[in-house]
Amino acid sequence: MDTAIASTKFHSLLAPFGVNPVINQEIFTAIATAYSGADRHYHNLTHILQVLQIINSMRPQAENPAALEFSAWFHDIIYDPKAKDNEEKSAEYATNILKLIKIPSATIDKVAKIILATKTHQATENDIDIYIFLDADLSILGASSWEYHIYNRGIRKEYSWLSEAEYRWGRIQVLQKFIEGERIYLTDQIFDAREIKARQNIQTEIESLSAGNIKKI
Repeated sequence: MDTAIASTKFHSLLAPFGVNPVINQEIFTAIATAYSGADRHYHNLTHILQVLQIINSMRPQAENPAALEFSAWFHDIIYDPKAKDNEEKSAEYATNILKLIKIPSATIDKVAKIILATKTHQATENDIDIYIFLDADLSILGASSWEYHIYNRGIRKEYSWLSEAEYRWGRIQVLQKFIEGERIYLTDQIFDAREIKARQNIQTEIESLSAGNIKKI
């Protein structure tokens, strides 16, 4: 189901740019294959569709909606939990593909900038498109308790090569950085809708991890 919905959305995104339908399908097939790998328990097509949903809800505020959508499709195209350069490789992949299909250079540059910003999830400049994308990418943090549970189980599976002790320590460090900041979400719309719940979800997970409560995956 996700693949069919994703295919429709991707083809709709490329339609205004006059991309050859055959090339369009080849690109989508490569994207779908990457996000459908057996090791993709969270960073998969479902995540992409969730990010696109948030982006769509904030479209009136965006400066370059196409760049936001392209970023959604490519930001996790290269994903190896053991690597430190996923964002750089994903940005490079996106740049090469978008140049191939002759997307405007300003949009390509914005896509690369957005993807690289997901490395730290901190905006280093006043750019509404980066704000929107980072909030969309982290929107799961402020989802319902059940959705958050599914998310953190997926993350644990993607890091299944770590021992429980190693995972607990590393995951707590990541989560602490989120709640130590003044705010998790950069746009007022997502802040108002999800900030409180995100902090509750994160605090609950930290407490669970600290108590050693990780169920077998």
